[in-house]
Amino acid sequence: MAFNIVLITPEIPNNTGNIGRLALASGSTLHLVKPLGFELDDKRLKRAGLDYWKHLSLTIYENEADFFSLHEHKKMAFFSSHGTRPHWDIEFEDGMFLVFGKESSGLSKPTIEMNKDRLYKIPIYSPHIRSLNLANAVGIAVYEGLKQI
Repeated sequence: MAFNIVLITPEIPNNTGNIGRLALASGSTLHLVKPLGFELDDKRLKRAGLDYWKHLSLTIYENEADFFSLHEHKKMAFFSSHGTRPHWDIEFEDGMFLVFGKESSGLSKPTIEMNKDRLYKIPIYSPHIRSLNLANAVGIAVYEGLKQI
């Protein structure tokens, strides 16, 4: 059981480091889509990923077009605060792609528009919070998927 965790243009190295650690713990592959808001040798990235980073299954893409052209026929779920269905409605499958946008603005409008039928949100029950931390959101999604499969 494993997933493909996709971060499109992540901005915060600590989040990506924590997500890398989560990917390794869950047996998942981490996919990073450039541009990144940090360098891959950033000490904050390494600190968050600790000494596990070297064991991580990691794939890096130059841009969204490269990622989507390579994986266009794969099963994907897109996560956004603009989704209308909760993440527990996803029919998770081993190997599926869980796609997340950048911390400051999430997925791009074109990506959301092209994937409305595969767009999900993690419910938030307070009007004082507009989104969850990216690393927390990935953790929620991955472990809901592992629970289901």
